[in-house]
Amino acid sequence: MEESTDERSECQGAEARTRTGRVLWNAAGSVFLALGIIGIPIPILPTTPFLLLAAACYLRGSPRMHAWLLTNRYFGNYLNDYRLGRGMPVKVKVATLALLWTFIGASVLVAVSDTVIRIILLAVAAGVTVHILTIRTRREC
Repeated sequence: MEESTDERSECQGAEARTRTGRVLWNAAGSVFLALGIIGIPIPILPTTPFLLLAAACYLRGSPRMHAWLLTNRYFGNYLNDYRLGRGMPVKVKVATLALLWTFIGASVLVAVSDTVIRIILLAVAAGVTVHILTIRTRREC
């Protein structure tokens, strides 16, 4: 039995939407990954949420990109430990908080003159500090 033209175009339309959806998910994943990478040296930009969003987008757009992100030598262990609730090593917490407060402190003291912006920066740093401290601490053997 032959497919009708309407049935064929409906299937092709669904395939095109799926392909378009994958492209959009991958594009969003790449944007979030870039923001996460930018957030590594910039304390006010949160790295973890952007990396988790990138992983979620890649999961929907490309199993290959999702697997790459979760096995990446820089982000893989970090993402898997975070997702599984394993916590952060003490050294990573100390380094993260030291970098956070160094950059925020330098910004507040040297780069920013507006008092409102200074207060916002300090509030963000305090919020990130609370978040880091509430993550389970993993003891290294």
